[in-house]
Amino acid sequence: MNVVVCMRQVPDLVEELEINDAGNDLNREYLKYVVNEFDEWALEQALLLKEAHGGTVTAIGLDLPEMDNALFTALAKGADAAKKIEGDFANGVSSHTAAKLFAGALQAMPYDLILTGVQSAEDLDGQVGVLLATYLGLPHVTVVTGVEVSGIQATVRKEYAGGMMSEFTVSLPAVLGIQAAKQAPRYAPVSKVRAMMKEKKIEGLSSSDGAASSGIKVRRMFKPEGGQRAEMIEGDADAIAERVVSILKERGLVK
Repeated sequence: MNVVVCMRQVPDLVEELEINDAGNDLNREYLKYVVNEFDEWALEQALLLKEAHGGTVTAIGLDLPEMDNALFTALAKGADAAKKIEGDFANGVSSHTAAKLFAGALQAMPYDLILTGVQSAEDLDGQVGVLLATYLGLPHVTVVTGVEVSGIQATVRKEYAGGMMSEFTVSLPAVLGIQAAKQAPRYAPVSKVRAMMKEKKIEGLSSSDGAASSGIKVRRMFKPEGGQRAEMIEGDADAIAERVVSILKERGLVK
């Protein structure tokens, strides 16, 4: 079984994010990027399938900052090959463009199953897997929390709102949007990642025309406005109770 995992880099939300001068995007000059969390789960699911059924796992990513390190980390975790779609993506890539780029690269690759993260922290629209399946003419299931393969079919567990679960049988090849795997993404020691950098090579892929409009244009971005600080009420129980009642009356919540 040949499993391909599509991986994206997204801004690290731990870092302080700044808006650019135009006010319609992040200032990406000094952004730190990390692998999209759900793509990590997709890679783990692929590795579990490889351990259960044999075959290969190929990690493929877009040429964004830190992507080389992410792909070498995937190799250190157990992926057999890593490929990078080359191009100028420094200003970020929408889910629609990413799907088209992945589709162009995958047309020349063998695969039985394609896994993506269910969504990315950058756009949260969950469309990469859906659009990728559309471009490739493949069946697709998203919000997947478990995958079992038997022959040319896969049984997948899909989660709905409220925790309701369902099972689908899908013919392979197919595209699955992974939300979670049976176990948390495995850890790759730094020493092993460095070893992969010496032993393995990342194959560069030429990017086809990835221009794809989502029909949505960001006109303006704003930072959340800070609210007023909480009032700290001091004193004994009677004084605190009296002040609480007073505040409720001031706001018209009690008479």
